[in-house]
Amino acid sequence: MDLELSGKTALVLASSSGLGKAIAHELAKEGANVMLTSRTKETLEQAKSEIEKDAKGRVAYFVADLTNARSIKELAAATREAFGTISILVNNTGGPPGGSFETFTDTDWHKAFDLTLMSYIRTINEVLPDLKETQGRILNNASSSIKQPIDGLILSNVFRMGILGLSKSLSQELAGDGILVNTIGAGRIETDRLKELDSQRAKRQGKTTSEVTGSIEAGIPLGRYGQPAELAKMATFLVSGANTYVTGQQLLVDGGMTKAY
Repeated sequence: MDLELSGKTALVLASSSGLGKAIAHELAKEGANVMLTSRTKETLEQAKSEIEKDAKGRVAYFVADLTNARSIKELAAATREAFGTISILVNNTGGPPGGSFETFTDTDWHKAFDLTLMSYIRTINEVLPDLKETQGRILNNASSSIKQPIDGLILSNVFRMGILGLSKSLSQELAGDGILVNTIGAGRIETDRLKELDSQRAKRQGKTTSEVTGSIEAGIPLGRYGQPAELAKMATFLVSGANTYVTGQQLLVDGGMTKAY
């Protein structure tokens, strides 16, 4: 299948590691020119080097703070300067910290809001003229919590639902411009963040991390955690030219774990 990605300009947020990096890697393999971004130059340089090994498109990076509106504006400008008009936006950030309602202050809520939701809104606002010109694609990365809340992740649960509402509303508003907007939700995908969450859960429960992981895997119909590349392949299809009629949808990549409809 021709995904019609060759020469397209893709901006992938929080892409020096984890799911963002995996999506950027898959897009580059399919011929897209990809702009990577995170707050740390060293990790971006490493990610760029790894992705370029089998990329058919070009890869660049720009250091940016996604909680800062000016930094996002500069990121969009740098992407255009490197590769031209933006056709694909993959919104993604690291998750906010875990904890229960009573453990968080107003400051914690504001930080999570800026990181998890406002970063998406600001970036869409910056690249929307490009996407209208190219009849582009927006993919908002969320979590399986858009279908079923996750214990101990109340900040994420709240703002991921905001992402879902944003995606659904924009899919309606931007359909006339030929822009497709979807949300992808990761289940238990084996990233550094997931390993850290499992480690924290193990400490709370007085167990080893491997015991916690094994218990969770037993509740996943496919019997294992997913790999970042598995989510990246679905993401790549959704933002590709091969997708011409899927918009306003939320798709989980979770091995059948989520029981909600």
